Amino acid sequence: MKFLIAGYGSIGRRHLRNLRELGEQDIVLYRSRRSTLPEDEIAGLPVETDLDAALAHKPDAVIISNPTALHLQVAIPAAERGCAILMEKPIAHDLSQVDEFRRAVKRGGAVVLVGFQLRFHPTLQRAAALLAEGAIGKVTSARAHWGEYLPNWHPWEDFRQGYAARPDLGGGVILTLCHPFDYLRWLLGEYQVEWAAGGSLGLGLPVEDSVDMGLRFESGAAGTLHLDYLQQPAAHTLEIIGTGGTLRWNNADASLTLHTPEDLDGRVFAPPQGFERNWLFLDEMRHFLAVARDEVVPLCSLEDGVRALELALTARAAL
Repeated sequence: MKFLIAGYGSIGRRHLRNLRELGEQDIVLYRSRRSTLPEDEIAGLPVETDLDAALAHKPDAVIISNPTALHLQVAIPAAERGCAILMEKPIAHDLSQVDEFRRAVKRGGAVVLVGFQLRFHPTLQRAAALLAEGAIGKVTSARAHWGEYLPNWHPWEDFRQGYAARPDLGGGVILTLCHPFDYLRWLLGEYQVEWAAGGSLGLGLPVEDSVDMGLRFESGAAGTLHLDYLQQPAAHTLEIIGTGGTLRWNNADASLTLHTPEDLDGRVFAPPQGFERNWLFLDEMRHFLAVARDEVVPLCSLEDGVRALELALTARAAL
């Protein structure tokens, strides 16, 4: 297969490395050349700065890893050409072109996988299985918390200039750290954002850097979600409380603990030996290759991506 990668920031570089690790070498880059990353890894690869020229290479699959606000500028024409698409989250910074994208996917016969790679996390998958079998009874509440100090993300660049800090590129903590909007739906079903509070509270950015949200699930369960660019050290946790126990997930050590009345200390589910973060992206890429070959349906569909964006935008509008 021939691949086109749109955008060569940190996530574009990761996808390039993973494609190569999985044996794929027929790769074209479409980029603005504004990236601050060194270019030694892309020496010898075809590089285009014009989208029509990039698509003229006739890629079978397109990986969209440019800034959020530019995603659909690439995705729509790629879908019209019937390409398989791996689209980084969130799918866009607003809903204005989402219907146009849906129509392009239908017309071109394209297939879309949205890059919520936490769906490939082994202990979150274990949590999904435990919830499905009723291990904690009826879920009554959930709390997701993710705080991570933005200036530490990409030490090689000024954090104020990165997409995560710029409203014109779709930045802000709600869109940038939007994974919980997806995994809460995946694990616990549909919900609504009932309120949100926060704003630009700590870094002096023109986007929100700390937000708390209240959620109401269709099941009747209540939830809260906290996102920030400020916390040191970083923390990303999820707690799900049920009538028969509690699940606690901690991204720091990738562990999941099941507490029940019979075992209050808890049963710990550890990730596979040697687990590290890139496993999620490698498994996601393996899945995308199978999607592109029409062997499986996307684990995280376009409509999953649209719903996560709708929830995030609801939260932002409530600030």
